[in-house]
Amino acid sequence: MPAHEHESDTTTDPLARERAHLAASRSALRAMREDAQALDIRDVTANWVNAAVLQAQIDVRIKSLADLAHTPLFFGRLDYLHPVGAEQAEGASRGAARSASAKGGGGRREGEQFYIGRRHVHDADGDPMVIDWRAPVSQPFYRASKKDPQDVGQRRRFGYTGGELTAYEDEHLSDPTEAAQTSKLLQAEIERPRVGPMRDIVATIQPEQDEIVRSGLGGTVCVQGGPGTGKTAVGLHRVAYLLYAHRERLARTGTLVIGPNRSFLHYIEQVLPALGELEVKQATVDDLVTADIEVRGTDSAAAAVVKGDARMAEVLRRAIRSHVTLPTEPVMVVRGSRRWRVPAYELEEIVTELLARDMRYGAAHEALPQRIAHSVLVRMEEAGEAPDDRVQNAVARNPAVKAAVKAIWPAVEPAKLVLRLLVDAEFLAAHAQGLLTEDEQKTILWTRPVRSVKSAKWSAADAVLIDEANDLVARTHSLGHVVLDEAQDLSPMQYRAVGRRCSTGSATVLGDLAQGTTPWSTESWAQALHHLGKSDAVVEELTAGFRVPREVIAYASRLLPVISPGLAAVESVRESPGSLEVREVGDPAELDAAVVAACEESLRQEGSIGLIAADARIPALTDALAAAGHAFLSPGEETTAESRLTLVPASLAKGLEYDYVVLDEPAAVVDGEPDERTGLRRLYVALTRAVSGLTVVHAAELPAHLV
Repeated sequence: MPAHEHESDTTTDPLARERAHLAASRSALRAMREDAQALDIRDVTANWVNAAVLQAQIDVRIKSLADLAHTPLFFGRLDYLHPVGAEQAEGASRGAARSASAKGGGGRREGEQFYIGRRHVHDADGDPMVIDWRAPVSQPFYRASKKDPQDVGQRRRFGYTGGELTAYEDEHLSDPTEAAQTSKLLQAEIERPRVGPMRDIVATIQPEQDEIVRSGLGGTVCVQGGPGTGKTAVGLHRVAYLLYAHRERLARTGTLVIGPNRSFLHYIEQVLPALGELEVKQATVDDLVTADIEVRGTDSAAAAVVKGDARMAEVLRRAIRSHVTLPTEPVMVVRGSRRWRVPAYELEEIVTELLARDMRYGAAHEALPQRIAHSVLVRMEEAGEAPDDRVQNAVARNPAVKAAVKAIWPAVEPAKLVLRLLVDAEFLAAHAQGLLTEDEQKTILWTRPVRSVKSAKWSAADAVLIDEANDLVARTHSLGHVVLDEAQDLSPMQYRAVGRRCSTGSATVLGDLAQGTTPWSTESWAQALHHLGKSDAVVEELTAGFRVPREVIAYASRLLPVISPGLAAVESVRESPGSLEVREVGDPAELDAAVVAACEESLRQEGSIGLIAADARIPALTDALAAAGHAFLSPGEETTAESRLTLVPASLAKGLEYDYVVLDEPAAVVDGEPDERTGLRRLYVALTRAVSGLTVVHAAELPAHLV
C-alpha cells in the first residue's frame, strides 16, 4: 500500500485530480459562507427579539463555515462497490453519489464515491462535495477492513503538508490478492509533531475508538484509558458526533465539557471548533460550584477528604430537614366577616405528607401555603361558597398562613446552613451522628469564628457542599450531555455535583485510575459511577497506545503494580527506538545546568518541548532558563514555531502532551505529594506526557520501582 507523492498537472494524474477536487470543495465552502452572510432577515422576523435570535444563529453558522487554511477539508475517500442504501446515505444527498467508473475508479463495478472530511460541503446544486465524518456513510472509513470490507472497494487516505494535498494511499479492501498493511500516512498523521493546542483525531480514529464515539445518546459511557490511548480525543469526538446525530435535542438541553483545570481546557478548546461545533461550553468542577461564592481558603488533605465523602450529603439532608417543625397550633384565616380554622392535626398531616414525599425543601416550602389554602377552600365549599383559584392564591398569601409557613417550614439559605455546620460543633454533631466519627467532625470544624457568609474563607470542598445544599433546596438544571475528563481525581461529592448537571441526560466519563493524584481519587469506576448517579453506565477500556513510544510507556508502567494493582498496562503500537534516556548527574549543584542542556538538545528536534518538574523546583528552573536566555510558556499557552518550550509544574501536567519531555528529578515529584502512592502516581503522569522522546534528568536516587 505505497503512498503516492509526485507533482503533475495532467488531467490523467490522480493526485492532480484530487487537488482539483480540494480546490473545488474550498470554493464551494466559500460560496456556502457567502450565502449565509448574504441572508436578509428583515422580512422574516416579527420583532427585534426574533431578529436577534435568528441573527445569532446565522452568525454561528457563518463562523462554522470558516475554511481553516492548515486544516484539510477532507482526509479520505470511500469508493463503494454498489450504490449505498437510503439508511446509510442519511446525511449525504443521494445526488452526491457519483459512480466510481465515472470518476476514474479504474473500471471497477459501478458504485458510489464519497470524500470524507470534517464538515459537510455541497455545491451550487446541493450535491455534497465532502461528507461529514459523522454521517453513516462515512463509518466504513473507520471500521472497514480486509476481513469486513463493508462493500468498500477502495479506501483512500490523503497526506497534507501545511494544508496542501501532497500524497495519497489506497487500500483495496475487497481485493483478496492484496495483503493488509499498516497505513504509512495514518502512522505519520498520528506521529506528526505537536505545535499549538490539542488537535482533532478525526483522520486517525481507530475502530475501537469509533465504537465509543458513535455510541448512542441514551446511555452513559465510561472510558478507562492509559496514557496515549486517545481517551480525551474520543470523548470530544463523541460530543461532536452526538451533536450531529441529535442536534435539535442537544440544542435545547445543552452540552458541557468538564476538565481538571483551566490549562487543560485551554489546551483542548480548539478541537470542537475545528469540527464545526461552536456551542459546547467548557468548565472545571470548581467553575460549576462557585457561581455564588468566592473560594479564598484551603483545606488540609484530611479535611478535604471528609468534606468530599458521600456521607456529607446525608449530613446536609438531615440538617436541612431539621428546620421543619411539626405544627402544634391551628391556623385561623380571616376573610371579610368569616373566619376559617385549619386545626393543628390537619396541618401536621399536610407537613408529614410533604416530608414523606421527600420533595426539594424549597418546593415543599412553596407547596405548603397552597396546601393550607386548599384546606380552607374545602371548608368554604362545605359552607356553600364557590371559591376559585384566585381565592386560593389569596388565602395562600394571607398573613396568618404566611406566619404559619415561616414557623413550620422556614426558608433556608444553603451557604448559611453549611457555615453553621462548619462552625457550630453541636449542630454538626446532631446531624452527623452515626455518620461521621468525632475525630472526623473535629477535622472539618473551623477553629476561628466567622461573622457572616461573605466574610467566610470558603475552600473548594466547601463550595461543593454549598452546591449540594443548593440542590436540596432547589433542583439543579440538568443538561443533555456532559463530558467529564480526568474523572479519577474527583471526590464522591464532586461526582454528585457533576451528576446533578446530567441527572436527566447522559455522560461520557474519561479517566485513568493509575493517574489518580488526589487524596480522594476513586479506587474503581463502579464507585465513581454510583456517586455520579450513572451506575448502569457501560465501561470501556482502551489499552492500545498510539501516542506514547513503546520504550517510554514500558518504563512508566513499572510503577503500575504499586499505584494501581491489576490495571492492564498500555500496549503502545508506536515503535521509536532511542526515545528514552535516563541521565544521572553526579553533583546536585549541576542539576539545573544539566536540565537546561537537555532542553536545548530537545529544542533541536521538531515539535513542542515540555520541561516537567516538581512544583517546588519551578522557581529554580525558571531562574536557570532565564540565565541561559531561554523564554518559556506556561501550561496551556499555545506553542508556536518560535516559542516551543513550556515549563510545567507536575501538578498541572495531567492531560497535556509534548513531542519531547525533559523530566526533572523524579524523586522531587514523588516527595511533593502527601504520600508515596500519590507521589508515584504523579510521577507516572509526568513520565507519560512525551509522544516522541523522554529525557529523565536526576541527581537524587530514582524511586526504587524505576531502577
